[in-house]
Amino acid sequence: MFPVIYSDEFLEHDNGRFHPERPERLTAIVDAIKAAPWAEQIKWQLPTAVETRRVMPLVQQIHSQRYIETVEEIALSNGGRLDADTGISPRSYDVALLAVSAWLDAVDQVLTTNNSAFVLARPPGHHAERQRGMGFCLFSNAAIAAYYALEQSGVERVAILDWDVHHGNGTQDVVERDARIAYISLHQSPCYPGTGQASEQGFHNNVLNLPMAPGSTLADYQPMFEQKVMPCLTKFQPDLLIVSAGYDANAADPLANIALQPEDYGLFTNYCLQLTRRIVFGLEGGYELTALAQSVVATIEACLTNESRSG
Repeated sequence: MFPVIYSDEFLEHDNGRFHPERPERLTAIVDAIKAAPWAEQIKWQLPTAVETRRVMPLVQQIHSQRYIETVEEIALSNGGRLDADTGISPRSYDVALLAVSAWLDAVDQVLTTNNSAFVLARPPGHHAERQRGMGFCLFSNAAIAAYYALEQSGVERVAILDWDVHHGNGTQDVVERDARIAYISLHQSPCYPGTGQASEQGFHNNVLNLPMAPGSTLADYQPMFEQKVMPCLTKFQPDLLIVSAGYDANAADPLANIALQPEDYGLFTNYCLQLTRRIVFGLEGGYELTALAQSVVATIEACLTNESRSG
């Protein structure tokens, strides 16, 4: 059984009308998974309620208290905006904390079973820096999950692979000073948020940024995986791999100009599975609903195929 951690509460975060980061992203994915031929192999799992687990101390370890309070205050004031792109609705603060809890559940699941899991949550997180949220992101889910994993027995190194089309400036901001965490990002350049130059290598040579030119296809990504990503991960030897799984590098996606196809994400997943089956996949971007849903299906299908081969 493949765990997908999901709650309908994630639909209650509302960025406003016509916003690309909308609840329909999740319902499209859920429908596609339920329609897949292997649907009965999915174990749907509700995230642990925030009240029953230590979520806030972990968020406070990553984000400033002032920023956390700002998000809560805007939500309590009937909603508003963090910036031009990033909305906060009355339920957004609670939903964002539940999303963090879902990422933590996935870490627990993966470390217990030595098999992969998928976090189907929103809001996304990789643009959320220590002092501010931006780019549709409130809390830095992948970075929080990485630090939580490092508290667990037997975990000394965590790698974060970010294949979202946008650079995860927030994740890099949080982890680049920590030699126990490697951050690898393939992202369109030039593109929002303008960070992620190849020259940015972290404080311990623990950051690998791979800017991709607009129009790049699988023919451009595959050599990057084979010549850069996989050697870096193999050398680092993480005890856990976290994938910031954004699917906005699809050709159909309206927010960028990379030309991948949904099935390409199955190939990316297979590369990761060559290294380890201990992978937390967590949703980041992806805004064209059909391509997004098909890409998640391709990711999960690759995991299920790998599991059945390995027994």
